[in-house]
Amino acid sequence: MLRFRLRPGRQRPVDKTLLSIMMLLLFLGLITLFSATYYKAQDGGDPLSEVKKQLFGVAVGAAAMAVTMRVPYQFWGRPRVVLTGIGLSVVLLLLVVIPGVGVSINGSRRWLSLGGISFQPGELAKYACVLFLASVLTARGKKIRTFFRGILPVLVVPGVLFLIILEQPNLSTAGTIIIVSVVMIMLAGAKWRHMAVLGIGGLALGGYYAWSADYRRERLLSFTDPFAKMSDEGYQLSQSLIAFGSGGLFGMGLGQGRQKYAYLPYPESDFIFAIVGEDFGLVGCLCVIALFMAFLLAGMRIALTCEDRFACLLSAGIVSMISVQAFINMGVVVGILPTTGLPLPFFSAGGTSLSITMAAVGIVLNISRSCVGNLQ
Repeated sequence: MLRFRLRPGRQRPVDKTLLSIMMLLLFLGLITLFSATYYKAQDGGDPLSEVKKQLFGVAVGAAAMAVTMRVPYQFWGRPRVVLTGIGLSVVLLLLVVIPGVGVSINGSRRWLSLGGISFQPGELAKYACVLFLASVLTARGKKIRTFFRGILPVLVVPGVLFLIILEQPNLSTAGTIIIVSVVMIMLAGAKWRHMAVLGIGGLALGGYYAWSADYRRERLLSFTDPFAKMSDEGYQLSQSLIAFGSGGLFGMGLGQGRQKYAYLPYPESDFIFAIVGEDFGLVGCLCVIALFMAFLLAGMRIALTCEDRFACLLSAGIVSMISVQAFINMGVVVGILPTTGLPLPFFSAGGTSLSITMAAVGIVLNISRSCVGNLQ
């Protein structure tokens, strides 16, 4: 049985900078989500329906974060906890790819529906992988400076998760897991030449996968000139770029953007950053980017001031997972990366994903308690 004790009595404060940045991102996310979805009231729907669902996710996430902020971070490094997280993630991911069990949307089978609630097991798998890597990299110590005996065994579990998630197919989530795994291995002290080998191998594997199917090849080629393929694979990115162009420097104003009116697909989820660009312009986009940069720096500051190796790697992994996902999403929406189905953390509609992300941030905040003397 897994047991832990909540910290009793008065506790040292958590890092207020990271907490404040997360709250600002949540606030801006709710405003943008309202702008992206309120028009549904024209069809007799509730203009706040998506916002209410997101607020429920925020409430669940706040409750989960209140728990993870109080659970000693050492609990997440226990072998039973790590193995349970990985095992549960693998089982749920395998259920997703089984026809008739996983929920298929637009040709991708990424969701499970339990009790009327749909969620992506890939969201859980991302943070389970971070727990695994933080635990294993801590245990291996200086062995990580060897390639065959140090690095390759560590990559087995992330590799298995990568392959299972590819079957959905979901290259963006699978790729994020590998990118963050490499970041954590680098922070653990791996040699640069070994990292270069991993980078070259990853690029070769990604290129082969992207080129091995017609629809992936078309999607890859479409982002280089989306307007040339506007009637097919380039349509979504073309509409996104039109939204950014319409927003200009200061934007058209909250709710005034037009691309969400049946032009831009999924304005409330994968391409919600385009709504930021159209409504709030370049200035608004730079503010959002700056907040995510501040989130990354605040989280890494916590990680790098921790004397505990496990705490350092765990907090760095969680913050990297959120930040890498954010920058990949924004890169896709502005057309500098191939189109993928990766949501923008704290912004995109999806209460379950938001709750899991907030719970993960709670772990980082708990870690900050042990570093509070160094941070102040």
